[in-house]
Amino acid sequence: MNRPSITGIILAGGQGRRMGSVDKGLKPLRGKPMVQWVLERFTPQVDEVLINANQNIEQYQLLGHPVVPDEIGGFAGPLAGLHRGLSSATHDLIATVPCDSPFLPLDLIERLYAAMSAAMNEQQVDLAVARTGDQPHPVFCLTRKSVLPGLTAFLQSGGRKIDAWYAALKVAEVRFDDEAGAFSNINTVEELRTFEQS
Repeated sequence: MNRPSITGIILAGGQGRRMGSVDKGLKPLRGKPMVQWVLERFTPQVDEVLINANQNIEQYQLLGHPVVPDEIGGFAGPLAGLHRGLSSATHDLIATVPCDSPFLPLDLIERLYAAMSAAMNEQQVDLAVARTGDQPHPVFCLTRKSVLPGLTAFLQSGGRKIDAWYAALKVAEVRFDDEAGAFSNINTVEELRTFEQS
């Protein structure tokens, strides 16, 4: 697909509270860390990968990609990871995925970019977001580096909720109803066991 270069950011900066306050990205699934599953599916789709992590930095560095911790302290959520990624990205288009969705779509970026390009014929689109059914998945997105000043201001004002931030942007939602299971994320030990056995 003929498109501009894209920086991919894997969001692994959370505390994993629902899994007993463990680093979810490094939690093993079928013999390898969850983040490794994500890397194997995501890396071929982008031109640069950054891993946003706030703990176990050296372990993430062993995966062979730059590791960028939040600039905003206190585990401020996925928007803080996006903020750091936007600041560090080489390219003007930036895609994000979470570290706990090991079966993400292999055509995620292709479809997000196609929707963003099509929408550009009508208006300037800031963000393309995956959606299944009536559920948007804003951590699976493709956005422009130009959103950084607005995101910085939102975070500095105390904003943390990703849907509140992107409500002010021009957004293209991209349906993935044919791959709904690919957006399954693993938040708890019970969910991890289920995926281990499936």
